[in-house]
Amino acid sequence: MKEVGIIYNSMNANAVDLANKLHEGISSSQQMWINSSDDVQNLSEQIRNSDMIITVGGDGTILRVNRITSECGVPILGINMGRLGFMTELTAEEALDKVGKYLSGSFRVEERNMLQSTISSGSFSGDLGPHHALNDIVLARGTSSRVVTIKVLVDGATLTVFRSDAVIVSSATGSTGYNLSVGGPILDPLSQSIVIKPVAAHIGLSTGIVLNDYSTVEMIVEGFQDSIMSIDGAYDYPLIPGDSVMIKQSERKARFARANPPEHFYETLTRRLGFGLDVSRAVRY
Repeated sequence: MKEVGIIYNSMNANAVDLANKLHEGISSSQQMWINSSDDVQNLSEQIRNSDMIITVGGDGTILRVNRITSECGVPILGINMGRLGFMTELTAEEALDKVGKYLSGSFRVEERNMLQSTISSGSFSGDLGPHHALNDIVLARGTSSRVVTIKVLVDGATLTVFRSDAVIVSSATGSTGYNLSVGGPILDPLSQSIVIKPVAAHIGLSTGIVLNDYSTVEMIVEGFQDSIMSIDGAYDYPLIPGDSVMIKQSERKARFARANPPEHFYETLTRRLGFGLDVSRAVRY
């Protein structure tokens, strides 16, 4: 590889330490650079000129970096320093021994679908989009304790009107994020489906709905309560009644360096969720 970047979570002391060890151990044989994810917006040119980005942190670090890598097609090798790490490839314990294999080219590139949203508003003066999300696009109540009223259409047909704390539209990757925390379904990470899941619905469906990959979702803010559109839990856009958000598959793809087989997701799913089976305690009938 011509150049490899390491981007770490500066809020995690162990991530900073591991990132520096990786840099020290590899930089003698590989052209590398290292920086904090806090500065990721200023690293666009460096990322574009790199063959791979190694993230040392959790899924949040990957989401930050993916905003740039998904635009220019650079794969991410994620090292998990967080709790879940559904998008990461390596654990912190195995990183020093195994990273070299990936740098030698012994990996495949896995592509994940992303979503994009476009705002239609008569009052919003900011960036109308498209905004790209790897995990999810959420319409939620802001600082007010009142529920929001969201009308949802799928491919132009009215699905329902939710009165809830929020409505989540997630990708397969995002199905293990906010969607899962409120009881939504887990999708195979390579699925192209889209999930709609309300949060604490007072009126309307409370279950999650899985849509085809070609579906278009429109969410319209109704009632009297303002709403906030959130992209991957990071960028927030204020909306008022009458504003709408159109969501569909993005042309961008998230790319990950993988050496583990695709079924590795299922092998680690329950362990990452903290529900690993202890066979020694299993009850036999």
